[in-house]
Amino acid sequence: MSNQNFKNHAKMVPGYHYIALPGLLLLFIGAIWNVTTCTQGNYLSASLLLLISFIMILFSWYIRSFALKAQDRAIRAEENFRHYILTNKPLPSGLTVQQIIALRFASDAEFSDLAIKAVSENLSNKQIKLEIKNWKEDNDRV
Repeated sequence: MSNQNFKNHAKMVPGYHYIALPGLLLLFIGAIWNVTTCTQGNYLSASLLLLISFIMILFSWYIRSFALKAQDRAIRAEENFRHYILTNKPLPSGLTVQQIIALRFASDAEFSDLAIKAVSENLSNKQIKLEIKNWKEDNDRV
């Protein structure tokens, strides 16, 4: 496997991104079609199928967002600790969570300067990642 960098750091999980999500979308579209074309006798079951497909989409969304939110909190704590070890100061207070998440890819040598630059120039997470010269891999992101 090649070293992680800006071009290849995004993680796609085939079972989730290419099978489960499209499958849920097809199920929801099929359930809508089923409700619009059903007869009076099976309207209740068609409606329940639509409701179940909608609930499954909500579950999928919230399960993913809750896991990412917990991981974002852990990254914020880890990077704040890393900055403290490197500089004896906490991270600058103006950094957003998205900026901190992007900063985790910076090597120790460029981390603190890039954090200050991110606050002062209000860099986006993409801009921060593009500024990184020595990429520090993070293969644990979900």
